[in-house]
Amino acid sequence: MDFVFDNSFHDEMEGFYAPAEAAKPSAPKLLAFNHPLAARLGLDTEGVDPEELAQLFSGQALPAGANPLALAYAGHQFGHFSPQLGDGRALLLGEMIAPDGMRFDVQLKGSGPTAFSRNGDGKAAIGPVLREFLVSEAMAAMGVPTTRSLAAVSTGDRVQREHAHPGAVLTRIASSHIRVGTFQFFAAHFGAEHVAQLSDYTIKRHFPDLADTANRHLSLLDQVIGLQCQLAAHWLGVGFVHGVMNTDNVAVSGETIDYGPCAFMDRFAVETVFSSIDANGRYAYGRQPQIMHWNMARFAEALLPAIHAVDPADVDRAKAMVDNVTERFRAVWFDRMRAKLGLVQADDADVELIDSLFAELERHAVDFTSFFRALAQLLRGDGTMLEAILPKADSMAPWIADWWAQLKREAIAPLQRADAMDRVNPLYIPRNHKVEEALASAEAGDMVPWYDLLEVVRNPYVTRAEWADYAQPGSADAMPYTTFCGT
Repeated sequence: MDFVFDNSFHDEMEGFYAPAEAAKPSAPKLLAFNHPLAARLGLDTEGVDPEELAQLFSGQALPAGANPLALAYAGHQFGHFSPQLGDGRALLLGEMIAPDGMRFDVQLKGSGPTAFSRNGDGKAAIGPVLREFLVSEAMAAMGVPTTRSLAAVSTGDRVQREHAHPGAVLTRIASSHIRVGTFQFFAAHFGAEHVAQLSDYTIKRHFPDLADTANRHLSLLDQVIGLQCQLAAHWLGVGFVHGVMNTDNVAVSGETIDYGPCAFMDRFAVETVFSSIDANGRYAYGRQPQIMHWNMARFAEALLPAIHAVDPADVDRAKAMVDNVTERFRAVWFDRMRAKLGLVQADDADVELIDSLFAELERHAVDFTSFFRALAQLLRGDGTMLEAILPKADSMAPWIADWWAQLKREAIAPLQRADAMDRVNPLYIPRNHKVEEALASAEAGDMVPWYDLLEVVRNPYVTRAEWADYAQPGSADAMPYTTFCGT
């Protein structure tokens, strides 16, 4: 299989990374391969056997043209600044140009130690690798900007965490792996010249239309803020809790990156936390917009030396942009929620309707994903789904009445509105109990439940009778769901 690499970061950004090599696995075996994504990248897999794929995507045999490197970055982790983090268990093999001209990073994750490993083993266990593959594919199917998973390969080696697990390597595809933490590293250690160089590279790669603006670094800040507002609204709209919104996990491309302690809510609770180490709920579901705002303030701080070098007056403009993040997010959020509720035209009354909805969902412990599909069914004249997820049939009657009143101001047929809602409200998400069942089975050597779940979450909107069980939440009596970083 031929890779056509064009490694601009390696060639143009010397000093922003460390060369690295993958550890050689003892017995690589292909667990999963993303054929549609391979086609998107222009990779011809016709006639390529699984053994060759396992060799290529485990680090056993690097493809021709690869320039493996580990990226340098810093980051605020749970609010505390770590001046040097970097790719401690990942290798950027290189960049590919897809048939449509888009550029993508190809990265091995869990491929062994690098210069940034900080005494870690640089490996990954099978559970976190398969979780990231599964959840990132679900996010892509729902239209949420995300990194993607091309391959998962078991290594034949054991990885020691709380106990020994089968090792694995994930091949991650991203528009780039440039993070807010990348800018923080070079702002902290080298200053304005390096920040400006990184900013210029980022603009050239991702936002070339910004190159000729009055202050391109200020324009970059504005662009990234807009993308992060969109991303946080996407997450909230599908009930997703990222779990590790540290600045080293904020991609300037606006893609979701790092699927460690993440999960989707079943029954709604604004304080939902899934990370085992988030004891204070810093990254709870409802705090994600606030943390996104905080992260954008840190991005602005890192960019300030470059912004100031072009025009000192623009420092105040950067501060104003950061101050305006909440207003920008709210505008994006209300647009997304209107679509979920079947509303087309903005109206002042929508704000109260949307804000009050979440208090109702929490009060009655309503399954978040099912609720919006149930509303669409109600428009079709069928209230059974809504009744099934509420503690009493009339539990949300006042709110439902307000929603109906808002719908009536628009001359849209109920069936047309219901179909539009079903196109933006998923029926199937990676339900936590189903994810755990699939991962446990995979670790025991049976991949079939994982493959079945992957097929379901890749088709989140279309009802299939045989998939009814995948749309159900876990038991209300189950212990709080907890996820772990996997490092």
